[in-house]
Amino acid sequence: MKIIAGLGNPGADYAHTKHNVGFMLADALADRWNAPAWKEDFFSSVTEVRIGGEKVFLVKPLTYMNNSGEALGPMLSYYKMDVDDLTVVHDDMDIPSGTVRIRRKGSSGGHNGIKSIIAHVGSEDFARVRIGIGRPPAGWTVINHVLAPFSAEDAPKIRGAIDYLLPAVECIVTNGVDFAMNHYNPHKKKAKKQEGSHEAQEENNTPAYPEG
Repeated sequence: MKIIAGLGNPGADYAHTKHNVGFMLADALADRWNAPAWKEDFFSSVTEVRIGGEKVFLVKPLTYMNNSGEALGPMLSYYKMDVDDLTVVHDDMDIPSGTVRIRRKGSSGGHNGIKSIIAHVGSEDFARVRIGIGRPPAGWTVINHVLAPFSAEDAPKIRGAIDYLLPAVECIVTNGVDFAMNHYNPHKKKAKKQEGSHEAQEENNTPAYPEG
């Protein structure tokens, strides 16, 4: 069994905000996999499907972002699942809007939802699917930023990121997170030296999918 948990805040007021990209991807996965209707369990909206013979729970914690672990910790415990059976999808201010990163494990990076999950499952060893939302504009607080909708410029980038991650998350289920990281994380390219230049340009991260 596997859990794919998309983080966010419940309620219509938060539905289209940056903090809810985890919910957005969970909804898109439910559509892709023709999942049954969502039901409430473990303080979450939950649906389940079978992918390649594996039972997969899609989960949207309803505890609000900062208490996400209160939903996921008891669910892992009830089903006697290992922490590495959990994949968490969340927003990330430390990468540009629409950029994606898959990680096998790691610290919270200051994300309160991830902090809560680590505290309740007792480990950092669960996979992360990070969707970039960029840093707050000048004069904005973090709260203003994460609870605001995407700009007209960034909205198509987020749609592109979610579409790109649908097969990536399925790959995590069927082939494991390391395989998915190798195939779906953005590639790094090192610029070639230009004739007559004194040094090569620095390594650049290139998008893993066409931007909208």
